[in-house]
Amino acid sequence: MNKRKICVVITARPSYSRVKTALKAIQAHPKLELQLVVAGSALLDRYGNAVNYIEDDGFVINEKVFIVLEGENKTSMAKTTGLGVMELSNTFYNLKPDAVVAIADRFETIAVSIAASYQNIPLVHIQGGEVTGNIDEKVRHANTKLADIHLVASEEAKTRVLKMGEDEDFVFNTGCPSIDIAYEVSRNPKLDFNPIDKYGGVGKKINWQDGYIVVMQHPVTTEYDQARENVYNTLKVVHELGIPAFWFWPNVDSGADGTSNGIRSYREEYQPENIHFFKNMIPEDFLRLLCNSKCLVGNSSVGIRECAFLGVPVVNIGTRQHGRARGENVIDVSYEKDAIKNGILNRIQTENRIAKDTIYGNGDSGEKIADILATIELRYHKTIMY
Repeated sequence: MNKRKICVVITARPSYSRVKTALKAIQAHPKLELQLVVAGSALLDRYGNAVNYIEDDGFVINEKVFIVLEGENKTSMAKTTGLGVMELSNTFYNLKPDAVVAIADRFETIAVSIAASYQNIPLVHIQGGEVTGNIDEKVRHANTKLADIHLVASEEAKTRVLKMGEDEDFVFNTGCPSIDIAYEVSRNPKLDFNPIDKYGGVGKKINWQDGYIVVMQHPVTTEYDQARENVYNTLKVVHELGIPAFWFWPNVDSGADGTSNGIRSYREEYQPENIHFFKNMIPEDFLRLLCNSKCLVGNSSVGIRECAFLGVPVVNIGTRQHGRARGENVIDVSYEKDAIKNGILNRIQTENRIAKDTIYGNGDSGEKIADILATIELRYHKTIMY
């Protein structure tokens, strides 16, 4: 019996943690063959070289596709996506997969969907149906309309995909595979490593053992020209509060230059004694770091997903996660310094961990995804009901 060839495309650092357990489940399934393509910023050192972690986890990469153009502005995003369509079209032509998996909503993922759909390859979309209030939301919904099979992460997302006219026989709430990792971490949350010794990073060797916060702030593609100012406000607040902080580099999006330059210039000018900066960590280590923190600050979806499951308090800044379903662990604040400061003080004064929320899954998403891909009818032409 021939195995189904499932081609999964990872284009950025966060995409790997979103599908890691699904990759393992596909790889282990007797009826499936994993074809792994790594592309975009997941191949670049300046964004954490996620490809190294993927290979260290034992995955064989079938193709590496370099598509990122320098500039990190609106035009470079569009050109990167166009280049992605060209390069991934060749990749799929050569690999001849039975299905292609596109992940979530990053801008370049639309290239995955176009390259597969235009070649009549059944397209599987993971994490459709969510809203975020920026260009990513448009990309997510465009991926949904190009996709044939939908593996969503929540009931709210499933309802939204069905309202978009998708066939209910091909829409499944599997939860988010990143929650699988959070589940395993929750069983052994102890921070059993020194983050600075293990990952290096840059900045002062902060005294984190008595308590710390984690910061991860990305640019918002529809507010790219404000990226430097926005991250500067957060830097000033965290510096002035004096709380030890582990700060993580942003994703490659329009405005990332502004965010990155803001971080570099602030670090060089003020040399904050209480902030240490990292590019990346393996997902398990990052979640353990979060588990043992006072709170997460910024606008990462990890605050909405994994932190809800783990009960980690979150200060969500700005509009990047606007409209996305969230748990009681999150409070939303504006980009103003006073709002950020008050939000942090509110969260770090939380005496007890917030009860975990399973809105995005229970920890078995990877196996659910593999089982669906092994048994569902793979077809390109689908029935749309309006």
